[in-house]
Amino acid sequence: MLRFLISFDDGSMDHISEAELPAVSEATRQVVRDAKAAGVWIFGGGILRQQATVVARDGSIAPGPIPETKPVIGGFSIIEVASREAALRWAARLAGSCRCVQEVREISFDPES
Repeated sequence: MLRFLISFDDGSMDHISEAELPAVSEATRQVVRDAKAAGVWIFGGGILRQQATVVARDGSIAPGPIPETKPVIGGFSIIEVASREAALRWAARLAGSCRCVQEVREISFDPES
């Protein structure tokens, strides 16, 4: 089985009105429920808008990129499926439900993770 990260950029859902948000949230939750029922769901969630913090190799801490100046992930799903084509089908369902473009990337296999 292969694992994939399906994600969208912060701000990708800004076009959705407050009135539409409950329906969009429910549609997306339904896709997640379907993915869980199909046994492909591993984990996912939205990332709160905030300034990132960068921790360097030496352990020093500094303010990170500001979301307005660098694309950052706004939300993600991690799934485990048999093929890239299957991952793309799930990404299409997520894109339709949350009304935003999704990026699909395979996660490299590490037997110890």
